[in-house]
Amino acid sequence: MNEQHAERMKYITSVFLYGTAGMFLRQVSLPSEIVAMCNGLLGTLVILTYMRMKRKPFHREAIRRNAGLLLASGALLGLNWVFLYAAYVTTTVAIASLCNYTAPLIVVLLAPLVLKEKQSAKKLFCVLLAFLGILMVSGVFTGADTNLTGVLYGLLAAVSFAAFVFCNRKMEQMPALERAVIQLFVSAMTILPYVLYKNLRQEIRPDARSLLVILIMGTLHTGIAYCLYFSGMEKLPIQTVAILGYLEPVTAVFCSAVFLKEPMTLAGWAGAALVILAAVLSEMHPTIRR
Repeated sequence: MNEQHAERMKYITSVFLYGTAGMFLRQVSLPSEIVAMCNGLLGTLVILTYMRMKRKPFHREAIRRNAGLLLASGALLGLNWVFLYAAYVTTTVAIASLCNYTAPLIVVLLAPLVLKEKQSAKKLFCVLLAFLGILMVSGVFTGADTNLTGVLYGLLAAVSFAAFVFCNRKMEQMPALERAVIQLFVSAMTILPYVLYKNLRQEIRPDARSLLVILIMGTLHTGIAYCLYFSGMEKLPIQTVAILGYLEPVTAVFCSAVFLKEPMTLAGWAGAALVILAAVLSEMHPTIRR
């Protein structure tokens, strides 16, 4: 019981860190794509160091067997970061996070086509509920001054992450940490050409605060958070993992409102509640009675 409690706390810490990432990004004066690339590289170094300390070997046969999916998933993770970080700096952290958090519901919607899994009417209802929530958050019903470009970036981030999830689901016997370190490195290499294309002729002068925040995000929010996330995910019941994962958008909305003082309309708060409610309902299972 004590071991499971420790793993639960690791997982809660990881999703809490993910939820605060947008707040930290707002303190960086560099382009968001550079931050995303640095996060991938720093996260790779942190996990490699962790694996070395724990003397965890690389399983070359598993890597070779899943090479195509590892490359594809790493590229998709890089796209997720580029779109999500662009959403963070284009619209509010709360709206960006909520749009990105529709990824699990996109997975639910497309699972019958991609994974040949049967889908229940309840799952489809949850998808529609979340879609309504995102429309309310975006402000299209109320005419609120919401940056729709930021909403679009957030939704593109969600689509990228949903595809990332499908790639992971199709992998065969791939250890979690090895998968993570390869995906993080590939994600950074995927972002590199875009960074060069967009910033090669730009004069970039990072200040000390930006460099410190990038170091914190790459080490804490990416490397350490990934280690805690995969450690908890491997040892906790899947429903516990799903429910605790909802702390991420809740944390992001809280940080947006309290620390960044970002405004959200009453309809936006109602939409946020609908998105989170839809995610919770989609993972709830009826109790089996004898």
